[in-house]
Amino acid sequence: RPSEEKLLQCAKNLNPYMVEGLDFRVSVRLWDGSIFPLGRDSDPNVYLSVSDSGVFGSLLRRPTVENVVMHYARGQIDFHGADPITFIEILRANKSRKRAKKIFRWGVARELIPFLFAPAKPTVDDSSLAVRGNEQQKVGGDNRALIQFHYDVGNEFYKLFLDENMVYTCAYFTDWNNSLEQAQFDKLDMVCRKLQLKPGDRLLDMGCGWGALVCHAAQHYGVQAHGVTLSQAQVDFAQQKIQALGLQDQVKVELKDYNDVEGQYDKVSCIGMIEHVGISNIPNYLAKVNSLLPDRGLFLNHGLTRPAKRSRKKFRRIRPEQRLLKKYIFPGGELDHIGHTIEKMEAQGFRVHDVEGWRDHYALTCRLWTNRLWDNREEAIRLVGKERFRLWLAYLAGVSYSLGDGSVCLF
Repeated sequence: RPSEEKLLQCAKNLNPYMVEGLDFRVSVRLWDGSIFPLGRDSDPNVYLSVSDSGVFGSLLRRPTVENVVMHYARGQIDFHGADPITFIEILRANKSRKRAKKIFRWGVARELIPFLFAPAKPTVDDSSLAVRGNEQQKVGGDNRALIQFHYDVGNEFYKLFLDENMVYTCAYFTDWNNSLEQAQFDKLDMVCRKLQLKPGDRLLDMGCGWGALVCHAAQHYGVQAHGVTLSQAQVDFAQQKIQALGLQDQVKVELKDYNDVEGQYDKVSCIGMIEHVGISNIPNYLAKVNSLLPDRGLFLNHGLTRPAKRSRKKFRRIRPEQRLLKKYIFPGGELDHIGHTIEKMEAQGFRVHDVEGWRDHYALTCRLWTNRLWDNREEAIRLVGKERFRLWLAYLAGVSYSLGDGSVCLF
């Protein structure tokens, strides 16, 4: 087992190779407090910190996205000097991922080998951060636990970064400088106008969240609105809101699976829920929606997607970051590509009238959410703990960046 002095010297010896191979505009602070540049124009005030030599050893033995993120969640890797999204943008500015492939040479290997024998520091049990059991949605089954894992983290936690109406989906910016509150109001109104809502219409909102849309539609368009969700925390909040607004005769929110909804509606909305359905379940989901609508009824579906690949097999391959999200953030979640979703809609009898991409709107929405959560980090840690707060921060920042570069889309 190498000494700490030996490991520290090896880490410092790596610095010239890092500068040449990565050329990051940030620095790194080692566990003894020394700071080294990771590029020719590195800012010493913007840096990554590594808590101990065991982190290097752990990452060498298990070089996975999950391992990196969990070291961040535990505070063993951290960033300083910038907010999360700005830090990511600085890291990616020089396309360092391609440059990093050229970094490996014998000199680097010689300095890294001792870290293979550096023991990882003991950590707290963080198994409660991950979903237990099956991560997949079940057709016609009880998926309540998967949904509650994400949405029942606590209403007070969500209030730290959502707008005053608790809209947890993409905002719509008529002006890129608008506040989140204005953009979410405009989004709700856009949905109502796309659905051509009018007084007396029967509206069903599948996956209604905290009830923002059903309340907005009732207040401003005079509809009879019914919302369903699998989150008890959302139901409790929505019912209190309905009472406060005096909408008891127009709005109803229930704890119910969309598969169990019966009756007929003039309009159906599903905003940010199709990601939870599972790709293989999409035909059943669409058939259910169709059964609830009359001829020429309107359906608005709004959800995240991924770009299509050259083959379906390649598209269905699960990437490491997807596996991470399904384990720690969105159990059961899957993103389809828009072409396949439209194909399945038409196969179920729908006729598509309008397809609109909101990727840039959602990138900005997630950026604003990330910044709000970052600004309220002390309260967030008090509510959910350091590890879960950091996982959520990484998730929101990562989604914002992925939307910005087009690896995730929204229609």
